[in-house]
Amino acid sequence: MEAKDVAQFLKANPQFFDQHPQLLESIYVPHPHGGRAIPLTERQIVSLRDKVRVLEGKLGEFVRFGEDNDAIGEKVHRLSLALVGARDFAATEHALYFHLREDFAVPHVALRVWDKSALEGSPVADELLSKAETMGAPLCGPAAGNPFLPWFGEAQEHIRSVALVPLGQTRTIGLLALGSEDPQRFFAEMGTLYLRRIGELTAGALAART
Repeated sequence: MEAKDVAQFLKANPQFFDQHPQLLESIYVPHPHGGRAIPLTERQIVSLRDKVRVLEGKLGEFVRFGEDNDAIGEKVHRLSLALVGARDFAATEHALYFHLREDFAVPHVALRVWDKSALEGSPVADELLSKAETMGAPLCGPAAGNPFLPWFGEAQEHIRSVALVPLGQTRTIGLLALGSEDPQRFFAEMGTLYLRRIGELTAGALAART
């Protein structure tokens, strides 16, 4: 009889140890974290403890994720209040820059609103307009080779990762660019839910004041 035959027998006969309880105390197996032999019942307890530790670790992660989301939600709420309270375009822009830098710790922020940029004498190139209008959602990734990098001016040589947030839902009215010296701050696989919400809030506030 091979080991697999024994395993199949025990699976097919779960009542076996009910009929032979003395075997649970007389069977010894290797300890999973050491070389000594322990009773089968103790081995089961050790296994259960290991599973509990894994579950506790996962629960701790969920709690931390929840706390992080609550903190981000509070920051988005403060940004919302600031944007709603802004009296004109300049105040809206200032509120946006301030909260992104102070609350969200984004060191470099660049904003372009198509109609406003044209009026200020710094129209956005057609190629960049086309790219922004076809994004459909925030994009994150390395700064190297990003065509929007010049928007950050002299800081562009220090920026290593970028997040691009199109402004508008039915129609793109502009683009919000966020830059960081940390190459892992904005990466391609990161979630963009809050970036999308910030973009929607910004678009709504700017559209009402342009």
